[in-house]
Amino acid sequence: MASRRALRIGLLPGDGIGREVIPAGRLVLDTISRTLPLSFTYTTLPAGYGTFLETGTALPTMTVQTLKSECDAALFGAVSSPSKKVPGYSSPIVALRKQMDLYANVRPVKTVPSAAKQIDLVIVRENTEDLYVKEERTRETAEGKVAEAVKRITEKASRRIARMAGEVAKRRQKIREQGVQSTHSRPLVTVTHKSNVLSQTDGLFREACREVLAQKEYTHLEVEEQIVDSMVYKLFRQPEAYDVVVASNLYGDILSDGAAALVGSLGLVPSANVGDRFVIGEPCHGSAPDIEGKGIANPIATIRSVGLMLEFMGEEKAAGRIYAAVDANLDEGKILSLDMGGQGTTKEVLEDILKRI
Repeated sequence: MASRRALRIGLLPGDGIGREVIPAGRLVLDTISRTLPLSFTYTTLPAGYGTFLETGTALPTMTVQTLKSECDAALFGAVSSPSKKVPGYSSPIVALRKQMDLYANVRPVKTVPSAAKQIDLVIVRENTEDLYVKEERTRETAEGKVAEAVKRITEKASRRIARMAGEVAKRRQKIREQGVQSTHSRPLVTVTHKSNVLSQTDGLFREACREVLAQKEYTHLEVEEQIVDSMVYKLFRQPEAYDVVVASNLYGDILSDGAAALVGSLGLVPSANVGDRFVIGEPCHGSAPDIEGKGIANPIATIRSVGLMLEFMGEEKAAGRIYAAVDANLDEGKILSLDMGGQGTTKEVLEDILKRI
């Protein structure tokens, strides 16, 4: 009998419906532990706007220290964003990415198997640089104010995000070989850039990605390029053409949100913030204060984020079971949450998926 792998998971419910969907993610892990040789222990940690109001910080030092020393991975629920600037407040998930060196944001977008147009793609977004280094200035000139921003692209960051994309493509193919339905038969990586105009910055990103993906461990992958503006057009016209898309920070941010719109609800879309030594699964929806406490939040983005977290921990079999159970729930369409046109509660949707796992 195979020995059980013990994994320590940090739970950061955050704000709003994060406190309702993260417990659902925990129940998914508990169910997986009864069917595969895995065991999980949990540590619940504070973070979010509510934590800021209580303590003066949205991300306590203790939370980061515990994640680094006592956890193998984590799940993050949602964070509320104040409608106006609040002195001293900044996003805890952005701070977590920086302090845990989670340099990749990985966001899969997938339709149900019965959908008229099949979409099964993942966007791998570089998380640490580009225009998001936030080095801006405004100066006065004879013609008026001029605002400028630094677009920083480094070879190191470009190479490691390309490697991440290559590994994601390999892992997705491994999961397909378990029988999980997909529109793709072989792995494809699309390098997205605007090097025809930004020859230095995007040119470096393009060159670094091509060099990494040409290495022998990725020779079985098909690699192509796409100029970002034409890609936006093709993404909405032919989304089924894409498998793994790798992009710098700004382009990846825009493409991720655009791709999420193709499947109808952010309640379906998972993500993972990934580094070389740690991964945090995170649903793409916000804290949804309008439905907080009503028991009707869609748990599927969180459940898929659990699968994504396990995928990056080398547990493709467990991830595949979760993905297949979610696909079966959506394809049958009998127990769906309100955002999907159904009447199912968070608990009812969760219980249906747990039975399928």
